[in-house]
Amino acid sequence: MIGIRDNIRGGALTETTLLVLLAVYQPNHGYGISRFTIEETGGRVRLGAGTLYGAIDTLVKKKWIAPLEDEGYTRRKQYVITGLGKQIVERELSRLNEVMELATRVVGGNGNA
Repeated sequence: MIGIRDNIRGGALTETTLLVLLAVYQPNHGYGISRFTIEETGGRVRLGAGTLYGAIDTLVKKKWIAPLEDEGYTRRKQYVITGLGKQIVERELSRLNEVMELATRVVGGNGNA
């Protein structure tokens, strides 16, 4: 899919995908997602408009996030994570924890750290 190369079988998500999913645990719009990524990464990650909206479109198609119904009081389309999206995030957190445990054992256990 456009802009996101997630390894579904292995469970590895791109950082962009994970950040967008985290940003929509509470309803959020494109600009809010962009601000979230900047603020939560200390400015290290700044998603360009094409990358951001491409990721949003792809995640909607995958049913990992969903647009909220327009309540008429805002022109900004908001998105929220779905149950499937939450499962994907939980699986990624588990994978990352396993990688961190391995890295800690290897680096911490060889005396060269």
